[in-house]
Amino acid sequence: MPATASTPRGLDHLVIGVRDLDAAWHFYEKLGFRVGARNRHPWGTENRIVQFPGSFLELVTIADDAAIPPHGERRFSFGAFVREALVGQGEGLSMLVLESTDAKADAATFKAQGIGDFEPFFFERRARRPDGSDVRVAFELAFAADSRAPECGFFVCQQFEPQNFWNPEFQHHPNGATALSAVVMLAEEPAFHRAFLSAFSGGAEVLEGNEDYVLALPRGRIDVLDPEAAQGAYLVEPDTTPARFLGFCVSVPDLEAVAERLTENEVSFQRGDERLFVPAEEAFGCMVAFEQG
Repeated sequence: MPATASTPRGLDHLVIGVRDLDAAWHFYEKLGFRVGARNRHPWGTENRIVQFPGSFLELVTIADDAAIPPHGERRFSFGAFVREALVGQGEGLSMLVLESTDAKADAATFKAQGIGDFEPFFFERRARRPDGSDVRVAFELAFAADSRAPECGFFVCQQFEPQNFWNPEFQHHPNGATALSAVVMLAEEPAFHRAFLSAFSGGAEVLEGNEDYVLALPRGRIDVLDPEAAQGAYLVEPDTTPARFLGFCVSVPDLEAVAERLTENEVSFQRGDERLFVPAEEAFGCMVAFEQG
């Protein structure tokens, strides 16, 4: 994997596949998030979005199976990957998306680095602002792939109408969340994925742990945990499945206020040394962690 000069890329969004989009919407509202309106893609999926400054969560489901295009030789099908993930490993976080200022250039870089040879993918859709007005949003995506993590999807996203997408009003959450602070990846051998993640992230600084490590991004971080570290931090039972995304962390100003909200809404959660979290099995297959920040 040849080294290529690049600028580190921050977290853009996380793709969380669910079977019942409305049920996920109501659950995330119980967690204290503000969840956006339902949007439809022309390739057979629908989503609802949870925004933070500069990043977001994408709750996505299959709405029209017949409209999903297949993967091609150099074409990555977003809808097909979401469907395969739901059928294979079930609901949960399946794709990590970083920011891009030039998706075409990033696609060429990924090819040169040997981590992806896919055509960039452009699309646009309509969106609604808080006042109900209809606006255009447009994106171009560049995909990468880690052959040692087939259950994990990776791409970068360039926005062409950011003024129509980002809205501070959507970023005020009842639970006080101020940022998407981390994505958590679980791997039997974290070292196997280090070269790929370093290239995909644009050469982000790597903070060493024991077997595990953290990639510090311009916005947020990627926590790569081995089974022992995941068990210690999130009470995850060790397994030997392929690398997968366990969930994400958000920053909140008051952990006790979050604990009170979850208790009032009868949401099961656990306490760790540094954060509290809703286990994946209680949260549509995607662990949701809250940390002080």
